[in-house]
Amino acid sequence: MGFISDSLNRIQPSATIAISNKAMQLKAEGRDVIGLAAGEPDFDTPRNIKDAAIRAIEAGKTKYTAVDGIPELKKAICDKFRRENGLDYKPAQVSVGSGGKQVLFNALLATVNPGDEVIVPTPYWVSYPDIVMLAGGTPVFVAGSLAHGFKLQAADLEKAITPRTKWLILNSPSNPSGAAYSEAELKALTDVLLRHPHVWVLTDDMYEHLVYDDFRFTTPAQVEPRLYERTLTMNGVSKSYCMTGWRIGYAAGPEMLIKAMAKLQSQSTSNPSSISQWAAVEALNGPQDFIAANNKVFKQRRDLVVAMLNQARGITCPVPEGAFYVYPSCQGVIGKTAPSGNPIRTDEDFVTELLAAEGVAAVHGAAFGMSPFFRISYATATEVLEDACKRIQRFCGNLR
Repeated sequence: MGFISDSLNRIQPSATIAISNKAMQLKAEGRDVIGLAAGEPDFDTPRNIKDAAIRAIEAGKTKYTAVDGIPELKKAICDKFRRENGLDYKPAQVSVGSGGKQVLFNALLATVNPGDEVIVPTPYWVSYPDIVMLAGGTPVFVAGSLAHGFKLQAADLEKAITPRTKWLILNSPSNPSGAAYSEAELKALTDVLLRHPHVWVLTDDMYEHLVYDDFRFTTPAQVEPRLYERTLTMNGVSKSYCMTGWRIGYAAGPEMLIKAMAKLQSQSTSNPSSISQWAAVEALNGPQDFIAANNKVFKQRRDLVVAMLNQARGITCPVPEGAFYVYPSCQGVIGKTAPSGNPIRTDEDFVTELLAAEGVAAVHGAAFGMSPFFRISYATATEVLEDACKRIQRFCGNLR
């Protein structure tokens, strides 16, 4: 009998974190490395949000709070859902956790039993299948092809549903592809779900505000109100509000589920940071104009990266609708040989050799369940991105 639990042995460490750590390690050793693996805005947290945190500290708001969020933050979340998404929730229907990942973790561990299936469209955020497996469930992967913009198709969803299906996880805009579902595309999926009342929807809207080219964001419970009672709508302040390190995620859904999630959280982390919660109140209630200003910069960076990567030999980079990632195909370089003499047989070989030869850290597509692709985050300085793309062009040009 092994000492480490079977449930832990079912999962792997986060690939994106591992590659980011590798890049930091190489930098510490003196290597000239550009890290494009982390999904983290380079913009600072807005001043008004930081000031709210300072006021909370000075006012002594440094004690334990309610397990799943202070009343003021739950009210701000309810107001946000009503104002931006047309969704009405009571504070008792809201859960606040230490980041969106904990909210997802709580929801799945509170509901998934051994043998339950969870539909995970590919490419997926690296943590979805591992959390499902940690809970004892079975992730069922359904490919969203490049031809369909990496988006799940209604017919494929219909085929994937079985009597064991408990959840569909839907992430829009997507990490890693940046793909975002239009209202019509969501409606096609929700029509399928209406025919299968045992399937719940866990929608990850973390990149809601990061959309471009006049794209209009909608979320499943907004598109199809009849799914309201079996939808958990998750969001957070990490990406749009440049608050990754503050660790605040939240979700709203049926009160029965929210109570179950709070029960689990009460025996794990207990409450999120009290100071971070007060900062999040200000984020949601305060000025929102900086989001559009940041998005203007992100769009410029997206357009630069897409254009430059499409000039790299063997690389094809589609234009994403949202988030701050591109997910290019490296099919055109598979089978070639790197300057080191090593063959490139997979997308993991590609990013490994790219890091070794040019010091650019990206994440291989296999980590997200779809090859041969790789993910680059363009949430970094424009001049750094330009340098990185030139290095990728040079690397691809040197392949034989």
